[in-house]
Amino acid sequence: MLNRFITACCATICLACPAAAERAMPLSLAVLPGWQAEDGTRMAALRLTLDPGWHTYWRVPGDVGIPPLLDWQGSENLASVQAAWPVPEVLRENGMISLVYTDQVVIPLALTPERPDQPIRLRGEVDLGVCETICMPVVLDISIDVAAGEGRRDPAILAAMLDRPQTGAEAGARGATCHLSPEGSDYALSAEVTLPALAEEEVVVVEAADPALHALPVPGRRSGERLTAVTALTATQPGVAVDRSALTITVLGGGRAVQIDGCTAG
Repeated sequence: MLNRFITACCATICLACPAAAERAMPLSLAVLPGWQAEDGTRMAALRLTLDPGWHTYWRVPGDVGIPPLLDWQGSENLASVQAAWPVPEVLRENGMISLVYTDQVVIPLALTPERPDQPIRLRGEVDLGVCETICMPVVLDISIDVAAGEGRRDPAILAAMLDRPQTGAEAGARGATCHLSPEGSDYALSAEVTLPALAEEEVVVVEAADPALHALPVPGRRSGERLTAVTALTATQPGVAVDRSALTITVLGGGRAVQIDGCTAG
């Protein structure tokens, strides 16, 4: 059954600049076969292995870095792809915060077919940034045929699925509020939530559902269990409104993370 689950898999890697092409490749890619869940979702994963001293970035890179982009255009029999990003490391350098993966990261992919009895022909391009003393963009081209069938529950995929942010309910978070103040086309944002401390130092990331809004990670400030983060939502185009219910607040610290979906007016 396993060799039916992924009947073809290939990945090519190219560096996006001539100077970078002269360097040895700092990472390798493997596609891990998985299984079919009871609801028909098919699991697979990307495993990135980096050379010592190199890192790549979480879904929000931080003050510096290249955000990852997963583009599955060209796929067939694919209704949706959901990537589950494991908890990243918090890297602090020269007063800047980056959210990174070092050594190796497994990124689970939940694939939903349009026709449950047919193979998913997954064709994609993954754009990543990798950094050591310099940073370079890397393009990964992936072609996978994922057949219907039980498959095998790969321990590496299962471990990566467990290495996810806790939900707010799981972590005991409550009372998330977001105060917004317009500043031109951007917004000043003060987010507060009651949450038991994850570590002595915590970082807070606010994400908007609208891709035209971006915020950098900031250190959290505490008063007991009340955590406050002050940041700016930067708009890449004018007239973008903020939907508080669609904001995601992620708190990171001590190798853990908590994801809180939505907040009320502060």
